[in-house]
Amino acid sequence: MRRLAMVILWPSFLVAAMAEGFFFSLLDPQDLHLGGVEFTLSPLAAYTVGFFLFWLFCSLAAMLSYYLANVPADRQPPL
Repeated sequence: MRRLAMVILWPSFLVAAMAEGFFFSLLDPQDLHLGGVEFTLSPLAAYTVGFFLFWLFCSLAAMLSYYLANVPADRQPPL
């Protein structure tokens, strides 16, 4: 179980770090608006929340890829 967690979490951590770097190099956290509502987070809090959201989405994508790679193939094609 630990190995499975590391197979999913470590690559998603690295991709999330790169995604956050690209995202916040283009956008300033103080300029982010959602539906006309301005966020009142400090820049450090915005970077932290952004990183964990990127890590969550990347880990979900990695789990889905791992699952699809390990699902046994059906003997009969669906069509």
